Amino acid sequence: MISKDFLKSGHTPTLVSAFLYFDMSFMVWVLLGALSVQIAKDLGLSAAQKGLMVAVPILAGAALRLVTGILVDLIGPKKTGLIAQVIVIAGLITAWIKHIDSFNAVLAMGGVLGMAGAAFAVALPLASRWYPMKYQGVALGIAGAGNSGTVFASLFAPTLAKLYGWQMVFGLTAIPLILVFFVFLLFAKDAPEKPAAKTLGQYAAVLKESDAWWFMLFYGVTFGGFVGLSSSLNLYFNSEYGLTPVTAGFFTAACVFIGSLLRPIGGTIADRIGGVRTLTTMYVIAGIGLVVLSLKMPTVYTAEAVLIVAMGALGMGNGAVFQLVPVRFRQQIGVMTGLVGAFGGVGGFYLAASLGVSKQITGSYQLGLLGFALLAVVALTGLTFIKKKWRTTWVEYGAGVKI
Repeated sequence: MISKDFLKSGHTPTLVSAFLYFDMSFMVWVLLGALSVQIAKDLGLSAAQKGLMVAVPILAGAALRLVTGILVDLIGPKKTGLIAQVIVIAGLITAWIKHIDSFNAVLAMGGVLGMAGAAFAVALPLASRWYPMKYQGVALGIAGAGNSGTVFASLFAPTLAKLYGWQMVFGLTAIPLILVFFVFLLFAKDAPEKPAAKTLGQYAAVLKESDAWWFMLFYGVTFGGFVGLSSSLNLYFNSEYGLTPVTAGFFTAACVFIGSLLRPIGGTIADRIGGVRTLTTMYVIAGIGLVVLSLKMPTVYTAEAVLIVAMGALGMGNGAVFQLVPVRFRQQIGVMTGLVGAFGGVGGFYLAASLGVSKQITGSYQLGLLGFALLAVVALTGLTFIKKKWRTTWVEYGAGVKI
């Protein structure tokens, strides 16, 4: 997957720094989801409140990605990433000192954690600008595999909360973020190729491109499904199968790990056979997986098996989308990463919130899962509609890259 030519074509320390930055940021971004069972028990939250609690950081991250996407083009991804990381670290330490103990305070903390979700608009342009078109899938797949940080949150946060209390976890989480901050400071470098700064009007002009909206829809489903499930599965396993917070975290971590592991593989496959073909297959698999899961599997192990397949498909779909974006929008990669990533967050917010509302109203997660499966069908239909046009009009952008 990683050839000598690939290693020579870019800047490996920056790629590793981007991965670590993304990894720790994602760990923090879904922290409320990892702690959701324990927080909900202590605060006596309803199903809808649980859904909102894990959804707020996702929505905040979506909104802040637009800001960071613009900053990346104005001051560069490295400076933008350092600023964002300082805000997140300060928020975690403040939450630990203040000892938050109300639903409103948890929601406010979720808004701060949204800045960690905005790391998406930093790490991917930082990596992308160092690598040629033919390696965009694998480069962005490696950097984007930092969403494996959700694995660490699911594995360790519930156990630490059991030992020291969930409020203490905020302070403990700041430690690895501080370490990665210095790694990022010392080893990450902005690429020599830097797009010229643009006016706000030029940024808005991107939205006049229909391709931009297609990408936002496609990523809203693939990444939205991944992060929405990542944030909600602790609650799902606890509610549906009676697992303890720690055990639910282990089951969640396994699903998230597969989705994260397969993201760079999805990008690599897309480099070889085309992002459109790869993405088409992944939508079909993920949609079927969500429908099957909505029927409620008889045991937690069968549910886990279905989720691993669905999350794996969503993870590979994430890699496929970002094989295509840099080909079409090379000179607007910062703002496009922000826009596309923002819609990924919107999709995740919708899924997490709808699962909570579905559980509150019907006593089941079925309607929430079926609703998102329907979005996968919509995205698949759109991709089928647009792929012929892309293959005949993208020659000037792709320079022979398979789409």
